[in-house]
Amino acid sequence: MSLQGKVAVVTGAARGIGEGIATVLAAKGAAVAIWDLNLEDAEKTAAAIQEAGGTAIAVAGDAADAAEVAASAARTRAELGPVSILVNNAGITAYQPFTSITEDAWDRMIGINLKGPFLVTKEIVPDMVEAGWGRIVNISSSSAQTGAPAMAHYAASKGGVIGLTRALAVEYIAQGITVNHVPPGFIDTPLVRQGPVDVEAVAATMPMKRAGRPEDVAHAVAYLVSEEAGYVTGQTFSVNGGRYLT
Repeated sequence: MSLQGKVAVVTGAARGIGEGIATVLAAKGAAVAIWDLNLEDAEKTAAAIQEAGGTAIAVAGDAADAAEVAASAARTRAELGPVSILVNNAGITAYQPFTSITEDAWDRMIGINLKGPFLVTKEIVPDMVEAGWGRIVNISSSSAQTGAPAMAHYAASKGGVIGLTRALAVEYIAQGITVNHVPPGFIDTPLVRQGPVDVEAVAATMPMKRAGRPEDVAHAVAYLVSEEAGYVTGQTFSVNGGRYLT
């Protein structure tokens, strides 16, 4: 599944799942733009890819801000070329009982997790339409499939991502563009480690007796953005280690 000649944007790619995705796509030949608020970590990820023989640039910007998205896209096109692969990965999470979720917390969650993919896709998809070829993968969440206590705003935002995926898949199905989503299960990332969850304890309850790794998600994404996945669109590609079946 070579991605030679393709330009990929991965949002939120400085750490965690996004870093894993960017690294795998670059290893398969794509030139990768690492979009992230954290420029220092994005530059480290880009440097690691370059040291491994790949092509990558670090681009600082807020995926939920239209002006910054436009500026990030302009720099990406100037340095790498038109974008043919987009992975909307940037997002936040939080654990709050439903009645303690404030309006500001709700708006921030929706703004980053759902508005972000909307803005970035709207900016990038014209490149794909012009080329007659494109791959979009949205990172959703198993929380939107099964529900999750104390995560109503997070689950709602990711449920919106699933709806956006399906709508875009139908809209662009005849233009050579596929749109799919990957809902990760329990993945061991820095973001998860910052939360209240005991990673080792939860991992022990998994069918495979381990937490997922960023590269588990990354290889699923690599398939979905490949030429070989050209007949796959509007689909849910779960990566959850058999935690539940869909």
